[in-house]
Amino acid sequence: MTSLDDLPIRDDLRGLTPYGAPQLEVPVRLNVNENAYRVPEAVALDIVQEIARALPDANRYPDREFDTLRRSFADYLGHGIEPAQIWAGNGSNEVLQHVLQAFGGPGRSLLSFTPTYSMYPLLAQGVGMEWIPVPRADDFTLTPEAVRAAIAEHDPDIVFLCSPNNPTGTAIGLDVIEAAAEAARGIVLVDEAYAEFAHDRSQTALTLLERFPRLLVSRTMSKAFAFAGIRVGYLAADPAVIDALRLVRLPYHLSAITQAAAVAALRHSDQMLARVDELRAQRDRLVEALAQLGMQPYPSDSNFVLVGGIADPSATFQALLDRGILVRDVGLPGTLRITAGTPGETTALLAALAALTAE
Repeated sequence: MTSLDDLPIRDDLRGLTPYGAPQLEVPVRLNVNENAYRVPEAVALDIVQEIARALPDANRYPDREFDTLRRSFADYLGHGIEPAQIWAGNGSNEVLQHVLQAFGGPGRSLLSFTPTYSMYPLLAQGVGMEWIPVPRADDFTLTPEAVRAAIAEHDPDIVFLCSPNNPTGTAIGLDVIEAAAEAARGIVLVDEAYAEFAHDRSQTALTLLERFPRLLVSRTMSKAFAFAGIRVGYLAADPAVIDALRLVRLPYHLSAITQAAAVAALRHSDQMLARVDELRAQRDRLVEALAQLGMQPYPSDSNFVLVGGIADPSATFQALLDRGILVRDVGLPGTLRITAGTPGETTALLAALAALTAE
């Protein structure tokens, strides 16, 4: 049987492993930061009806410029953003890939502050560009001074700032983003995949777009809109940036079905954000309760909590799995990452951890 080593793949891809997390059928899944709530029935019905209206024309290619969806995203984001400033793709990962294809590539570099989203180096590798990881402070925070110093030292072509940061949940202040945008000669992208879960949603890099034409702000529908299975990500930026992304996208990269589903879901943003508020409450409940159990949860503006103070993460992970609860070991010493779930899921998790602590 032929193995991967027998194939003529690129030398820089040899030895790498694909991105992934366990997909196990267990009663409580709190490992991949999905929205714990299903799409509400009324919203799902509207989505189905919108898709039904699109299906008779499925013999034709979809709107290449996804104009209706771009208007919907612009209306949702606010902050004076126009449809011409919107781009979208099949999940925010494809949007990030478009950015690297347009502004990165061989001989160029991507800088970010680690630990951070593990897809960033993989995306950089995929387009043949250099990955520059710069360590965060011990508490995972960033300061304007640290960001300026890193950019001055490495002179990257692209800077990715994840805020709130995955896997730590750490928010990045607007002063830090401003420092990056002022110091960088190239592109600065702020990945706001979890922005709707922040304690203060007004602290978004969207407010800085007018001042910095090379600043990009990406988001996703996977989290706040419970659309992880539909795959819709998007960004806001200067219209010239959007023109650049058109150069690298595949033809008709957003299907008519995807566009219809997203437009319908965005009509119900208030209802979906109400569910987000429930998840924020469960996240805060986790932080408080885990601290009471003697663990060290880090402050989080996301829909998950990174928990420190765990003597043996692998053993704790397995013990929880044996009880039907799946969390995530992200490889940071002494930690596990736990997604905020429903009240019942939170109760089951805390009961299991309390029992393990008592053993």
